[in-house]
Parts: sequence; C-alpha cells; structure tokens
Amino acid sequence: MSFAELGLSEPIVRAVTENGYTQPTPIQAQAIPAVLKGGDLLAGAQTGTGKTAGFTLPVLQLLSGGKRPAPRCVRALVLTPTRELAAQVEESVRTYGKYVSLTSAVIFGGVNINPQMQRLQRGIDILVATPGRLLDLMQQHAVDLTQVEILVLDEADRMLDMGFIRDIRKILAVLPPKRQNLLFSATFSDEIKALADGLLNNPAMIEVARRNSTVEVIAQKIHPVDRDKKHLLLTHLIKERNWFQVLVFTRTKHGANKLAEQLGKADISALAIHGNKSQAARTRALAEFKSAKLQVLVATDIAARGIDIDQLPHVVNYDLPNVSEDYVHRIGRTGRAGSTGEAISLVCVDEKSLLHDIERFIKREIEVEVIAGFEPDPTARAQPIQLRSQENRGRQPQRGGQRAAAPRSNGGGQGAGGGNRGRSSGGSASASSHASSRARPQSQGNSATAGSSNLRDANGDINGNSINYGAGNRSGQRSAPAKSAAPRHASPSGQRQAAPRSGNGRGPALLNSGGNSAQPRKPRGG
Repeated sequence: MSFAELGLSEPIVRAVTENGYTQPTPIQAQAIPAVLKGGDLLAGAQTGTGKTAGFTLPVLQLLSGGKRPAPRCVRALVLTPTRELAAQVEESVRTYGKYVSLTSAVIFGGVNINPQMQRLQRGIDILVATPGRLLDLMQQHAVDLTQVEILVLDEADRMLDMGFIRDIRKILAVLPPKRQNLLFSATFSDEIKALADGLLNNPAMIEVARRNSTVEVIAQKIHPVDRDKKHLLLTHLIKERNWFQVLVFTRTKHGANKLAEQLGKADISALAIHGNKSQAARTRALAEFKSAKLQVLVATDIAARGIDIDQLPHVVNYDLPNVSEDYVHRIGRTGRAGSTGEAISLVCVDEKSLLHDIERFIKREIEVEVIAGFEPDPTARAQPIQLRSQENRGRQPQRGGQRAAAPRSNGGGQGAGGGNRGRSSGGSASASSHASSRARPQSQGNSATAGSSNLRDANGDINGNSINYGAGNRSGQRSAPAKSAAPRHASPSGQRQAAPRSGNGRGPALLNSGGNSAQPRKPRGG
C-alpha cells in the first residue's frame, strides 16, 4: 500500500516521497484513514513506529483549503511533553507540509517568550507546544484556543508521568467542545484510560503491537557489572566494538554530567543533556549527535524525549529506570521505523529488583552476558539507589531538625523543602518512592503558591526560570522567613522598631496566614 492509496493529496504525497518514504508503517496505514474520517482516535504505538507522521499527514490534509486563522488563533493544537519532541513534531509538519499553504509554529520554555508572542499575533494553522509555556501564553492573552479544530496529545503517557494532567485540564477547559481529538500513547495505564474516557468521543482504537511491549527488531542484552565499574565497562564496549552514535541514559542530571566527563577523559567525545542545560546547549548537543560529530550523547529520560535519529544503532541503560515504562521509551530510540538496533543495560546488584520489574512489564526475559574482565563481585550487597541528583542532595539537617534551603537549579523543577513535586527534569524520582512504583507528583498542603498555574515544571518550562519555594514545615517547626517577610516599623519618635516576634519568641513572625510557609519568588519574564 502506498501513501496515495491512504487518501492523501498529491502535494503531501510528493513531500513524503521526496524524504525517501514510499510505504507507510503499520501505525500510519491505520491511523491516517481513521483521522481523515474526522472522528476521535486512541492509538497505541511504540516509540519509533512512525506515529508522528501518522497524525501530521492527515492533519495537514484536513486543514489545507480551509480558512486562514484569525489573529492569535490556532486551528490545530499538538501538545507534547518535552521541548525536543515539540521541535521534532513541528519539523515534521514543515517537512510534510512543504507544498501546502499552512503555517506552523513551536513554543516551549527555556527561551525568550517575546518572539513566540509576536509569532502568534498573526494566527497559526498548526501549533506544537509544551503545556507549561502554552499556559504562560494563555495567561498573557497571547494565544486564543477557542477556534481549535483538532487537538493532538502526543506521548500522552509521558505527559501524565511528568505531572502535566492539571495543565492539560486547564487547556482543555478553554477549547471549543466541538473538535477532533487524537490521543497517542506508547503505553497504556489506568490513567491513560481515564484520560481517554473523559476526552474522546466514540473513538476509533488502533494498537499496532501488544500493550507495553518492546519493538522486536531491537536486540536487548544485560551486562552484569559492579556499580563502580560501570563507566569502565561502557568505555570498554565503545572502544572494543567501535561504537558510534551511542545514546546513554542515566538516572540523574549529576550522573549524566559525571559520565560525560569520564568518557571525555577516555578520549570519547561525549556531551550531556538534561533539564539544567540551557535550551541552546541542548539543541547544539542534539545537532552534533545527529550529524555524527558527537560519539556519545548522555541523557536523562525527560531530555531524551524527541530524539529521532534514523538508524540509531546503540542505546545503553547506564542506570536502569525507576519506572518500567521508561525502559520501553528509552530503547525505542533505536530500532525506529523497522530498522534494527541494540539496547544494552549495565546492571549492578542494586538494580536487580528494577530489572525484575522491567522483565515482568515487557513480559519477556532479557538475555544476560557477562563481559570478561568485568565479572561482578558475587559477595557484593545491594545498596539503596540514590534517586536524587547531586544538586538536590545538599539539604542537610540543621540544629533543631530544620532543613537548610536547597540550592536553586538552572532548570527549575523542585524548590526548597516543599517535598517531592513530581519527577525532575533529570528523570529522578523522590527518594521515598518505591523503586517499582510509578513516581507521582504530589502537592504539599504547606507549599507556597504563586498564581494559578505557574506551580509546575517537570520540564523546566516556566519561561526557562526556576522558582524557589519556601521551605514547607510538616513537622510543626518554624520555617525560615524571607528577608522581606517582617519589615521594621517606625516608632512615633522616628526610630525603627524591631519586627514583631513569632509566638515562640525566637524570631520574626511570617506574614502568611498559616505561619508555616514562605512566599515564593515570582517567575521572571522571558
């Protein structure tokens, strides 16, 4: 079957053919006709099966020939969980829409918001966005979603994992009730089913492979190794097997930085991408990796979403993921669109329970191969897995049981003391989360608030800035006040008086009603 037989117009088929595609993948062969019929769609497709074209091609056709959007209005909205995936989807829209007169734009955090506002003023046919930045633009009345004809949720499972469900609901609340909804997910969970039930109206259902499975063309293998020899084994594999374009996953941002540095000292060109990196640095690293100028790209789970490289040969799990679904997403970076690929996992004694959970999730055992010279110590004992990156481990108990304020990170995500607010940009989870359970964002009742929707960011997605939240006090102890929380008062004689004391007489009283939560810093513009 050809793309023309699916009902696509000649200009779109011509653009697809020019990019070297002649036969649709299974998800494309089923999704394109279903979308062209105009109904809702629930599609289960593994990463790397060509699902992006499965919705971009029919959306381009449905919108072509229609009226132009009004200023600030959008005709089709595509929501993605990460910046890299948003950029990839919008690039596909421009590539396949080369010969149709439609406009497109991509918006995400971490970059200046002003050019995005100017771009939206003229109206956009197809807008690809991350939820955080889209809400920022909505609050500034820079975008009008009341005329959206088609809504696409891409990587819906990842958006829920990252805690975007509240943001998604806020966006859905302003959309017109009459529209076409398309939901794509690599895995199915109870949360995905609940979202689909509330969003989709009598949808067509497509599932090109059994649920929560991995692509069969990917060769998966486990290499047991001691935890302190992982970087040596990875260096050995890359050099001895002459690997190029190797995508390596780590659990934390600190771990990604450290591994990239260790590989560099071994004369292997490597860069790390994660939520604390600037968008410019992430884009530059991806460009060098895609062009094969960079041998190894070390990434966290969140930052790696959207990496789409034809015939990427090697994916390495330097650390096993805490959530089994992430294993499917990780190794799906290779073996894309029918190409073969290899997924290697370096597993130490600490990760045996995680490996068991992954094998149970994908319903298969993974082949184990011990590399000579790197045999694991049979007497080694498992240690608790450190789930937080180094930059978030700086909070040490002070006298009286108080916590010191956590250092502000460049990528946003978790403020000081307020508890676990979801998975961080680096893909790490709360240290209190069980290794085999899905990390869930939690809102602490004593956390400070800043407006209606700016308390988020699993993606560093509030204008690229982080918010430092006041240290929540769950134990009933006094929280450290902000500098401006207790101003001095002038006496009748003109002299300044000391600020009012708190009830325990040990310090200035906080100005909030509860007395146990400091006011947050407002996010900076841009």
